Amino acid sequence: MTPTQDDDLDDQSLLRYSRHILLDEIGIEGQRKISAATVLVVGVGGLGSPAALYLAAAGVRRLVLADADTVELTNLQRQIVHRTDTVGHSKVESARTTLVAINPDPHIVPLDTRLQGDALVEWVERADVVLDCSDNFPTRHAVNRACVAARKPLVSGAGVRFDGQFAVFDPRVSDSPCYRCLFGEEGDASDGPCATFGVFAPLVGIIGTMQAAEALKLILGLPGVPLGKLFTLDLRTHDWRVLRFKRDPGCPVCGEAHRH
Repeated sequence: MTPTQDDDLDDQSLLRYSRHILLDEIGIEGQRKISAATVLVVGVGGLGSPAALYLAAAGVRRLVLADADTVELTNLQRQIVHRTDTVGHSKVESARTTLVAINPDPHIVPLDTRLQGDALVEWVERADVVLDCSDNFPTRHAVNRACVAARKPLVSGAGVRFDGQFAVFDPRVSDSPCYRCLFGEEGDASDGPCATFGVFAPLVGIIGTMQAAEALKLILGLPGVPLGKLFTLDLRTHDWRVLRFKRDPGCPVCGEAHRH
């Protein structure tokens, strides 16, 4: 992601993004980086909704949304990128409509499919940052493998009931662990679906917004990206906990035998 002459900000853009530009850590050059970036969001549900909203509002040049589901009435309690009049529509098209209304600058790429195999690898390779906003472990592990192979930073989030978590992984950093170092591939196929256990609506808003924040920090190259840390939130008490973890040299995805 390198800004080019085409990424120069016109007067309307300077006004739209002026509150970012006023920040010493961003400025015009930082906003140009945002306006040149491609972000892949896997899952446009509870987490992907706020993440996509903030990334689009911030002016990410190309926002790729991948989700095979359609909007259901039960989604609307927390999946804030969707609307009552898009119930029954594909989630990616529903999201695109909302995002374009907020900011026409980004190019929204709706992928009405469950990304996997070669297609997943291809889209991860095209991205500057990947957000895993899915709700099942097979997808998370597949996304992680693709990010490690392509050396793309990954921001992962999860939330169910009142409990949320997120972590950042960056295979460009030599000692950065990957998702597989933290979570094995054995066990249940999901966190526990919202349809079974429920989810407190603002929880996914908090986690998804934090994913967007870390994605923008990665795009900008800001310091303080929290690698090797799993943040967990109990929103009943608003207790945050931080679990520190290291790269596993024997990890079957990023371990010594698999690093180039």
